[in-house]
Amino acid sequence: MSLASIPDHWIQRAARAPRNFDLRPRQPLCHGDTVLRGGQLWRHVGELAARRAGERAPLVVVDCYPGVEVAELAGVIRAAFPGWRLVDVEQTALPVEEIDQMIAPALTDDRVFGRMTHFTLPEFYHAGHLSALGAELSKRLVPVVVVGWGAALAAPDADVVVLADMARWEIQLRQRAGQPNWRCQNGGQDPLRKYKRSFFVEWRTADRHKRTLFERLDLVLDTNRGAVDATAITGAAFRRALAATGQRPFRLVPYFDPGVWGGYWLETMFDLPKAEGNYAWCFDCVPEENSLLFSDGSGFDVELPALDLVLLEPRRLLGERAFARFGAEFPIRFDLLDTMGGGNLSLQVHPLTDYIQQAFGMAYTQDESYYILDCEQGAVVYLGLRAGAGPEETFAALVRAQGGGEDFPASDFVNTFPVRKHDHFSIPAGTVHCSGANCLVLEISATPYIFTFKLWDWGRVGLDGLPRPVHLDYGAANIQWARDTTWIKGNLVGRVDLLLDEPDHREERTGLHELEFIEVRRHWFGGEIDLDTRGTLNVLNLVAGRAAEVVSPTGAFAPFAVHYAETFIVPAAVGAYSLRPSQPGAECGVVVASVRGTEIPRG
Repeated sequence: MSLASIPDHWIQRAARAPRNFDLRPRQPLCHGDTVLRGGQLWRHVGELAARRAGERAPLVVVDCYPGVEVAELAGVIRAAFPGWRLVDVEQTALPVEEIDQMIAPALTDDRVFGRMTHFTLPEFYHAGHLSALGAELSKRLVPVVVVGWGAALAAPDADVVVLADMARWEIQLRQRAGQPNWRCQNGGQDPLRKYKRSFFVEWRTADRHKRTLFERLDLVLDTNRGAVDATAITGAAFRRALAATGQRPFRLVPYFDPGVWGGYWLETMFDLPKAEGNYAWCFDCVPEENSLLFSDGSGFDVELPALDLVLLEPRRLLGERAFARFGAEFPIRFDLLDTMGGGNLSLQVHPLTDYIQQAFGMAYTQDESYYILDCEQGAVVYLGLRAGAGPEETFAALVRAQGGGEDFPASDFVNTFPVRKHDHFSIPAGTVHCSGANCLVLEISATPYIFTFKLWDWGRVGLDGLPRPVHLDYGAANIQWARDTTWIKGNLVGRVDLLLDEPDHREERTGLHELEFIEVRRHWFGGEIDLDTRGTLNVLNLVAGRAAEVVSPTGAFAPFAVHYAETFIVPAAVGAYSLRPSQPGAECGVVVASVRGTEIPRG
């Protein structure tokens, strides 16, 4: 959206508002650890391999996350190690046609949704060929580098183990630009189908494999900018950095995506670069796809998937009780939805837990809520069914609209509620909902976030010119028709309980509904307030005030600055912490989300 199309009153308002959102938040590496780059990192690998090999010919494996450009990486390795033999382990993989047959039941014919898989990486390889390669490598007479996804499978006794890693958001951008899935020839395929293959098959398999490597890693390579410009840290530095991050407040690197209903709030408030289409989303806390940025203070960074922290340090991060419930999975998601000057979100519903388990193999569903961070006068949310709206009449109207007939008259069937800043609406799975235009929504939800069943998309097509997927059959199986106007007003709207009222601190419970596992508290504070994780994960967003600091009463971590609209994470291992406005006397507001029932009782 060009500035010419943004209303003057909004430009003036944005100029007065806090505009200090950190687009590249960094975490410090541990003392003495440094970022390796260029020829330096490959010299480190070669020297370490030679030292460990002794009289034998050195053997190095460079295992890759699917999405890493193996051919590009191989070229860099070949230049760094002239005279060494380079082996592509993926030459021992099964033919892609055979893999396609294996995974076809999980991918389904649907454009968006598949089924969760439990493949392990050796299942994608020809056991005999892999074994033969391993035997050949054990008798090597010259130095060897084995590269590719699964390189460690061929050389369990390697002298040096390197992981070439990459964040999933970067993989998605590459797929949209034409990169195929692993060993596929589908570069020109619909990006939604490529993402589906990654989400349900490749990433699940890759994470299982990656977890077997963490304790063996000698080097972790950041390939988000490509193999030529890669940086790295040692495996020991990697493990130290993640252990330290699991014991202090931190932020993930946010990413932004345009959408057909996008607005101008994110662009103007966060000073974002111009994009093709208006920004619709800011994903600020989705560890499956966000990254962590580590710096050694010298101006060089290494960017690694935030999921590595979840997989390697789940107890410190989540707490014992949340880990017992979810395993190594981050259960809470925060993101921003921008319809300010844009359009309505798609009218949608999320699957019930039993349905998502049976149909898709997911452990839990996407219960969520809308926290109104900002809005224009007259903005609304669509939430729940109007009294008297029954399945037959509602779906007849939806089918007609989807078939190209008259538009679906949403307000005839779905309640609309006016919104104000800091309103909070609970949305348990099975509830029809969407944000209307002219809102900036902080969406607080459970993590399985792709499971949105669109019912009506206001007759739009996507930015790619293709119709946006609508799933009326899935929606019909999950809509809870008893959630009518009376039920919605009594259960999901305006539920704020005052828990503490002191001169400089007011605490409120703002949801979510008892059917949802996330607890949300809101704190208004003008001075320093004391909080405690009580042994469970806290996810927070500064919803009011220019900036605040997170401090440790025991000095366990350095003061941590947060700014307006930033989401930040306080791991379970932190325990007691305090919040205070960065400017004395300024009032701030923060929402804190946690998992109900996973706190350690006081006393």
